[in-house]
Amino acid sequence: MTRFPSATTPYSAAVSAPAIGPSSSVMRLEPSLPPTAPYVSIPTSVSHRTSTPAYGFHASSRSQSWPVQGKYLPVDYVDEIANVPDYGRDGLASTSPPLGLGRSAGGRPQRKPSNRDEFDGPQVQFLAPPPSDIIARQEREMPHLPTNLLVSEQDNVLAAVNDRLSQCAFDFVAKYQFPIPITQDMRPVERPEDREWTEWVHLLKRLATKRRIPARVLYNGQIKQFVTILENSLEMRHAAKHQSRPLKDDRNILQLISAGIQVAKILKDAEAMDYLDRLYVSTEQQIQDRAAVSAARFR
Repeated sequence: MTRFPSATTPYSAAVSAPAIGPSSSVMRLEPSLPPTAPYVSIPTSVSHRTSTPAYGFHASSRSQSWPVQGKYLPVDYVDEIANVPDYGRDGLASTSPPLGLGRSAGGRPQRKPSNRDEFDGPQVQFLAPPPSDIIARQEREMPHLPTNLLVSEQDNVLAAVNDRLSQCAFDFVAKYQFPIPITQDMRPVERPEDREWTEWVHLLKRLATKRRIPARVLYNGQIKQFVTILENSLEMRHAAKHQSRPLKDDRNILQLISAGIQVAKILKDAEAMDYLDRLYVSTEQQIQDRAAVSAARFR
């Protein structure tokens, strides 16, 4: 068995190993490291002559096997090979993070943005569909709602509500001196007609969300219901300005007038509220008279 030179020996030394067989001799150059820890080395060069396979003990010798697990190799380039950067197709080292992961300033991985919301994933519930007979009754022809006003009469009523609400918002903003933003494509406000009702609603909503409108200036301090009441009246301008709209039934016309009454009420404009209430009563009376005439005709 080969013996290593002592730790005080120079780095490389020639050790003459005894002959294994009658016709073989081995000359090894054994490298040695500073006396830090025991290790098993691999011979750097081995020269031997052919020998007969008759020596069975030489075949089972472990003198040329790999080191025992738990030891390390006496070479430094093994770790260097493991740390070689991965080069891409262009010959440049790849420094980007793995696909789907990013690095933030703190070094934590960032998730890719997703379009999923609370309706995706396993934590949702689906209701059982109703019976087929219920679906059939729901999908039958819609019942006819009475429509007694002519298109021109509907337009006159809705235009009157739209104009009166614009006057109501104009007076409210002027009374409490709320600021009105001015842009290059909008002229200064001098009359209620300078802004459409949708623009007045947008202004009042922005003032409320920015907490420019105190609750004390509203009816019963209903600041939380203010935006909802304004949004319920938004259909007013669409119905009054778009002549190609479908004909509205009588109940829908009265509903739009009622939405305007609620706006005048929360703005504490008694004059506007009285005007719209009288308009509601007169329109309802006109609808009833027209319905009575139609019923008498088909008797």
